[in-house]
Amino acid sequence: MNKVTKRLLALALSAVMTASLAGCGGSGGSSGSSAASGAASSAASGAASSAAAGSSTAAGGKVKIGVSIWSSTDVLGSQCKKIIDEAAKALGDVEVQYVDQGHVSEKVTASVEQLCAAGCQGIIICNSSDTEMTSAIKTCNDNKVYLAQFFRIIHKDNSADIYKAATDSAYYVGAVHENEPENGEKLVNILLKKGCRDIGLIGWEQGDATWLGRWEGYKKGVEEWNKANPNDQAKLSEPQYAGTTSEGGSKAAEALMAADPKLDAIIPAGGGGDPLQGAIAAIERAGKTKDISVVSTDFLPDLGERLANGSMAGESGGHYCDPLFAFMMVYNAVKGNYKDFAGKFEEVNFPYLYVSSADDYKDYEKYFVDKLPYTDKELQDMAKLSLDDLKKAAAALSIEDAAKRAGSN
Repeated sequence: MNKVTKRLLALALSAVMTASLAGCGGSGGSSGSSAASGAASSAASGAASSAAAGSSTAAGGKVKIGVSIWSSTDVLGSQCKKIIDEAAKALGDVEVQYVDQGHVSEKVTASVEQLCAAGCQGIIICNSSDTEMTSAIKTCNDNKVYLAQFFRIIHKDNSADIYKAATDSAYYVGAVHENEPENGEKLVNILLKKGCRDIGLIGWEQGDATWLGRWEGYKKGVEEWNKANPNDQAKLSEPQYAGTTSEGGSKAAEALMAADPKLDAIIPAGGGGDPLQGAIAAIERAGKTKDISVVSTDFLPDLGERLANGSMAGESGGHYCDPLFAFMMVYNAVKGNYKDFAGKFEEVNFPYLYVSSADDYKDYEKYFVDKLPYTDKELQDMAKLSLDDLKKAAAALSIEDAAKRAGSN
């Protein structure tokens, strides 16, 4: 179904759907509406409900930004939603609409169509594979909607054609992402230095670019350890895949423990935090909390307690502000402050925070959990930065940076 057909369908249905849509899609400020069921349906049916809700936005002169995310309610996703909603509130002229797509490819691509049809002028997306970006870029080009990735980047060599499509696009704004190989290497070294030598690995989705980057780092860390320590070898299992659910993480951990009774560490690589929670629960049920060390990415709400009781050996995270910078990029593109994207591929590197003890976590909790690391005034000022200065602000975020700014406010 093309754009015109979708628009006509939306207009035809809007009159009969107005009452039922009063609480859907958001109406001003940071609406925070989650459309998980819409992503599961066809893009056309999702567009019908979203367009009616978005009509008031155009009338009010607000910028409408769509967020295509795996989940806006799990551990990491809810943190992302919180900082985006706060930024929208601080700016005052933004409406945000969410679509939860579960990192299911057809739902990822449908979410972009749905958000375009809903009247979004910009979209930020956490896709699950580079291939989905072919459709996402084309849809945004066709609809003249700005697009930025968060937690993701298109691989320049492995996906050369898709990277070129992004570079050539006048509407692809750029990508905000972390150094995943470095992240993986640092995490596996926490285990190796702790004495772990038999490490089980849990991935979430095969082919996911972020997962592949972390896996590359885990393998590199083990290979370098083994090269330097020929008489003290470590091994890393092939991955068990968990999806993005707690149940998946639990089953993957159970499979790893059953396959290798000598297992002394597990890395649930990520997936939003839920697979990690399931893996920890499975280890606890097996009575192996003291025998199996766990490191992962995506901070849990009770991470301080888990570092203290030994159910976690270390974690990388604190990166929930990553989509904030993609949001600011798209916001400025819509406002006309950032322009001339065709022929360029803008890349924003965002740092992970690492903790391996309860003491490490205390300052993180103070400046990233008990409150957000940016005030409303700082968010307003961030929206006025040039793209180069926005990149510098992203790279500078740390526990020390947040503490310094908190002291000066």
